[in-house]
Amino acid sequence: MDQETFPGWVARAAGATLEQLGPATLDDLDTAVRVRYSSINYKDALALHGRPGVLRRHPLIAGIDLTGEVLKSRHPRWKAGDAVTLNGAGLGEDLHGGLAGLAAVNGDDLVLVPAQLGPLRAAAIGTAGFTAALSLLALERHGLAPETGPILVTGAGGGVGSVAVALLAAARYEVIAATGRPAELSSQLTALGAAQVLDRASVLSSGKPLGKQRWAGVLDAVGGPVLAGALAGLQHSGVATTCGLAGGAEYPGTVLPFILRGVSLLGIDSVRTPPLRREAAWQRLAQLLDPALLDSVTRVVPLSDAKDAAASLLAGTGTGRTVVDVASA
Repeated sequence: MDQETFPGWVARAAGATLEQLGPATLDDLDTAVRVRYSSINYKDALALHGRPGVLRRHPLIAGIDLTGEVLKSRHPRWKAGDAVTLNGAGLGEDLHGGLAGLAAVNGDDLVLVPAQLGPLRAAAIGTAGFTAALSLLALERHGLAPETGPILVTGAGGGVGSVAVALLAAARYEVIAATGRPAELSSQLTALGAAQVLDRASVLSSGKPLGKQRWAGVLDAVGGPVLAGALAGLQHSGVATTCGLAGGAEYPGTVLPFILRGVSLLGIDSVRTPPLRREAAWQRLAQLLDPALLDSVTRVVPLSDAKDAAASLLAGTGTGRTVVDVASA
């Protein structure tokens, strides 16, 4: 391994290029992983196309996910040959990431690939599905249950949203899926388990701080005006999680839903997740996700096509999950 070269997407301020790299490029961390798969998330799309807000150092191997086999490790939990996956934990932001043939990572952050999923499906879940599972766990810790009432999922056609719809439906929640492309995605979202599909425009705030009480919980993957509208439609004592900002980082709402209806808003950070919570999220994913449904929203591209595949996310036309077959450069 010490003399081996491998391909990887190296991101700089102006964008990313596919280059041949050596092990000396990698960070000095306790576990070396042969990367088999990565995936394309919104952060990856930003980094690959030179958009600001993701990279903490330059140059940096992109990719906030990886799935593969341990090559060697100084960490007591791991041995050569273990099938592992990792989401966030600084990959592709301040540590070299998963869009390359080799990676060096912190063993504390690794999770064993669930046997019922396997490496390809674990990669398809990726940070998007991991974030959806963290959101579900947060909602439930706050007291939400299927009998409480319907759950709104915003950005339902995207990576987080599509896995969230499937997870919530499998957990017996009534799921209301909101998307900006209802005509195009209604059949897909219904197949994933959505009881109702809404046009995103019907969720947007009408300008009034409070609207009709329509849902018991919200799993928001959009932010901006969509989040404000979703909160305005929460039932009394309802709870929402938020994890994305594709709709904007600004919150154009008021405090009235919080102080007149007693609603709660929980932020979801998938990057610095403690190990025990990582394990819990992956256990829930393995327990609930139907592999066939996951396959239905997954496409696989070679490493060389990663940058092109990311463009659809930036254009707002991406849907489901895109796995990068790193071994197929």
